[in-house]
Formats: sequence, structure tokens, C-alpha cells
Amino acid sequence: MVIEGKIYEPVLWPYRLLGNVLILGLIWLMTMGIITVRHNLVGRQIDSLLSEIYEQTAHAGWGLDDVTLEGRDKTTLAEVLQAIGVKRGDNILQIDLAEIKKQVKMLPWVKNVSVSRHYFPNILHICISEKQVRSIWQYKNEFYPIDEDGEIIPADYVPPQGVLQIIGEDAPAHINELLRIVSKDKELFARLKAANFISKRRWNLIFDDVEQGVVVKMPEQDVADAWHKLVKLDKTKGILKRKLTFIDLRLKNKVIVKIKNN
Repeated sequence: MVIEGKIYEPVLWPYRLLGNVLILGLIWLMTMGIITVRHNLVGRQIDSLLSEIYEQTAHAGWGLDDVTLEGRDKTTLAEVLQAIGVKRGDNILQIDLAEIKKQVKMLPWVKNVSVSRHYFPNILHICISEKQVRSIWQYKNEFYPIDEDGEIIPADYVPPQGVLQIIGEDAPAHINELLRIVSKDKELFARLKAANFISKRRWNLIFDDVEQGVVVKMPEQDVADAWHKLVKLDKTKGILKRKLTFIDLRLKNKVIVKIKNN
């Protein structure tokens, strides 16, 4: 190569570097391929060996004798057995406790679950704690149980007497905030029969009777202050025992009531 009358040797090091990189990359790919093949073969051999061990030990006294269940109330035994998918005689060493816990926890009434195994006799013990119904949500003529976290429990449920009924769109998402306030006064809270979430903004509280009880209109803001005012009025004036249609607490410095027509 001639430049301005001078002779230069070609610059070869970049090409050599690139060639070395390509060669090293090819060697790495081949090595990884060999390792992968060997790993898969070893893995299959190990799986086959484990299967043989489990099969032999199941016949040598390690078969599942029984399943015990603790804490069940609304969850049926059939639901649990279907979820765990094990049967008597299965190798207790082969049972995946984490998978069983996962499957049982997916049942609608189950809140928490623990799974353990015991030996001689070989027993799989399942202990569950169930969700508690805090209120009943009425929406589009259907009733849904709501747990202590404000979540809908996707299960059939016949509500007993005394469970708070909540009404209105988005009511479950806001009920816990209301309950934190109104449950502090146990006596008055026990008389609360229904809570209607109005226009996704505020609550109407119904006392003593869902159909004929006194309706208390709560404000959108300062709900705690309005509740404390109601508690004081009921303790000093017995306002909820009077023949009223509603008590309006939406105005901060004023209480409006409507007397029932006889």
C-alpha cells in the first residue's frame, strides 16, 4: 500500500481479533451444547432413578395411610380431597407439600393453610383457617359474602341473621374504611343492619331494621366526625329510638331529621 510515496504494511490486527472472537464464540456454543445434552441425559437418569426409589419405598412402608384435616367449616371435604389429588398408598416422600398448599389455598373459603407430613403411621395433615364473613353485598338482586379484607368470597352463601348488609356499586372496596370507624362503638354498631353506598361517594346507614329502620345519611367527608356526633346524640338524646324516617348528618353544623308519618 502506497500513500504519499511511503510504503505501509496492511493493518491486520483487527481482523485477527475478530477471527479469534468468532472462534471462541463457536467453541463456547459447542461446549454449551455438549453440557446441555449431558445435563438432560443425567436429568432423565436421575428422574428415572427417583421414580424407581419412590415406587420401591411405597411398598416398603412409606405409603400414605391417611389424610387429616383441621379447621374446616364451610369448606367441604370433597373440595379438599379434589384439590390435593392424593390417595391412600401414594408415597408420602413424593408428595409435594408446597403444591398441595397452593391448591388448597385456591379454594374459595380458605384464607390460610399449612401442610405437614407425619410418619408411622404416614399421615398428611392439612390445617386451614377460613375467611370470615364481615358483611353481605347486595348488588343487582344478588347477595355476595364479603370477608374481613373487603374481598368477595366466590361461593354460595346463605346469610344468617345479624350480618351487615351492604348495598351499592363499589361498596365492597370501601366497606372496611367505614367499618374501622363505626365498629368502635360496639352498642351502636350492633344495631347497624345495612349500609348503602350512594353514588360511589358516601354511605346511608340503616339501623334496627333493613326495611323499617332509621336511615342516617352520612357525609362524603369527615365520616368519623359524623359518626361520633351520632353516637353522642343517641347516648344523650336517644335519637335512634325516636320515630324518625331519616337523620341527615351531611351538613357539618346541622342535624336534619324527618319524623315518620303515622
